[in-house]
Amino acid sequence: MKYTKLILASAALFLAIASCKSEYEALLNSNDVDAKFAAAFDYFNQKKYAKAAQLFESMSVLTSGTERDDTVQYYWGLSNYRYKDFYTAETNFSKFIEQFPRSPFADDARFLRLDCLYRSTYRYELDQMPTYACLQAIAEYLASGVTDESKIDICNKMSADLNERLDRKAYENARLYYKMEDYKAARVAFKNVLKDDADNLYREDILYYTAMSSYNYARLSYESKQKERYLTFVDDYLNFIGEIPESKYRRELDVMYKRAQRALGRYTGTEEELDAKEKDFARERKELEKQESKKNETSSGKAR
Repeated sequence: MKYTKLILASAALFLAIASCKSEYEALLNSNDVDAKFAAAFDYFNQKKYAKAAQLFESMSVLTSGTERDDTVQYYWGLSNYRYKDFYTAETNFSKFIEQFPRSPFADDARFLRLDCLYRSTYRYELDQMPTYACLQAIAEYLASGVTDESKIDICNKMSADLNERLDRKAYENARLYYKMEDYKAARVAFKNVLKDDADNLYREDILYYTAMSSYNYARLSYESKQKERYLTFVDDYLNFIGEIPESKYRRELDVMYKRAQRALGRYTGTEEELDAKEKDFARERKELEKQESKKNETSSGKAR
């Protein structure tokens, strides 16, 4: 008896599910605009965004050219957006903006399109073409005369984040040469980063690695080439401390400078003194690297 009741309950549940499914599918294939319109909003309000999106899409042809046209098209995009299908939603909003520039939903559609583009960008290590596309779209949106301060603020924050990724990618690409110990190429790469973007957010690190690249390149050179190359390091060092005298890298570079001066015959101190100073900042350097590692992990976690 117990098993019979269980079987009957399961069968009833199956029939109810099948009934709901066939009812939804029938509605999806129906030409009853009023019924579909009401059902689509019902699903939307219940946060069943995938079903709502399908219904809005299915009636978009039926409502084309009618007073419901822009509403259906907008909520089709909004349903996909809420469902987190940002690629499809961006396509929806782009089409909507083109077709209904004067709709009451137009400004929200423009802003949501930007958010879709932003959410479709990648971490700095990956392809940054979507980042450039999003930055261009944000610039165009802000230039269009938007007055909503909250939206402007969000756009500025998105731009700052995206530009940080581009700066980070350029910096890390140059640092690859340094990690590979190709110090000549590293110095050229770091200088090119600042040549292309003098305001790179990693400017201090770039100037530091520029100097360290020239120092290591000189240190590893044939003796006949060292003097000229240590002089290049001296130029990089003086440029660095002239711009950032209180840098976290100052003590390390000061020691490298004295080593270079010793190699040039201009420093009377002993190697032991330099070694002692180098040990002093070695612990600080490890702490800086640990902090940078944590910062990188946090940045990767936040990146989309």
